[in-house]
Amino acid sequence: MNRINKKLQEDKKLLSIYFSAGYPTLNDTVSIIQNLEKSGVDMIEIGLPFSDPLADGPTIQASSTQALKNGMTTEILFNQLKDIRKTVSIPLIIMGYFNPILQYGVEAFCKTCKEIGIDGLIIPDLPIDVYNEQYKSTFETYGLINVFLITPQTSVERINFIDSISNGFIYMVSSASVTGSSSGFGETQTSYFKRIAGMNLKNPQIVGFGISNHETFSQATQYAKGAIIGSAFITFLSNHGIKDISKFTQAILNNI
Repeated sequence: MNRINKKLQEDKKLLSIYFSAGYPTLNDTVSIIQNLEKSGVDMIEIGLPFSDPLADGPTIQASSTQALKNGMTTEILFNQLKDIRKTVSIPLIIMGYFNPILQYGVEAFCKTCKEIGIDGLIIPDLPIDVYNEQYKSTFETYGLINVFLITPQTSVERINFIDSISNGFIYMVSSASVTGSSSGFGETQTSYFKRIAGMNLKNPQIVGFGISNHETFSQATQYAKGAIIGSAFITFLSNHGIKDISKFTQAILNNI
């Protein structure tokens, strides 16, 4: 069973953390992953930096730009992660845009992911229909879960279609804005969370965008299986470096 599916079966609310590979410095990637696991994080989304990140807010864009300046490439990331499963057991997901994956070669990319122990991919700009018709079988051959995003504007029909071709979790974007632009959830977002929970989808939902502290983590996970934090963690890395990661995660999980 895929590590993501195993983790989703656990009787707890899940904390997933996103960061840009190669930030703050090129060779911090593995240390950040190891420290996140030790600090109680359930899943990690490793951002593959790209020069035109459409859905990313200014914080993640800045970290991605710096990672590219630091020299991060797909090949370097794979090389950094080649022994990651010797020290890390939680699910690892690569989140990135389709262009670098296409340049690398979709099958070659998926094959390398399997070899190094990546469990899934999040590719926001890969159209669902294109994935379903052209790439689904390749992902399945290499045991990779492809995670799709929904927003408050996604139609019921589309959500049900996404649910039907998914085999992990659905990334529930909390609002139609870019990452890092929200500071708490109002009635509109709460009603959206309730509405999706009431659809009784076969795949659990994990909320992303707008989660930055214990309060927003608790709000997001009231109606969902877990929550994803990106911009707030990258801001923490920018201010504190990689040594005190446990302080960040404990504040989220235990309101310290």
